[in-house]
Amino acid sequence: MISHLIGWALMGLVAGALARLLHPGRDPMNWIWTMLLGIGGAVAGGYIGDALGFDARGGAMAWVTAIGGALLLLVLYHMATASRALSSTSSTGATSDDYKEAVFDDLSRGPNG
Repeated sequence: MISHLIGWALMGLVAGALARLLHPGRDPMNWIWTMLLGIGGAVAGGYIGDALGFDARGGAMAWVTAIGGALLLLVLYHMATASRALSSTSSTGATSDDYKEAVFDDLSRGPNG
């Protein structure tokens, strides 16, 4: 039982970290939230994979569905919070050029900021 929980935690941490690396933009979260993102992605991706007829219970397909599910969760999160982010930047007068500059600055600093 404990070994299954540790396996889920490790797979969630790796899948969440890979999803954050593949997702463009800034995702400020610590390792616990990254692990929860990966676990949620594994559950969501496994459900979607089963619905599409894939066997996502082991091997490489389990990793693909976990990372894909975590990416989907990140996209949904950013879509849900985009209006709040846009409203906070519109009051400061930020333009799309300011946003692009901030994104490129974040990318040039690397994942550890």
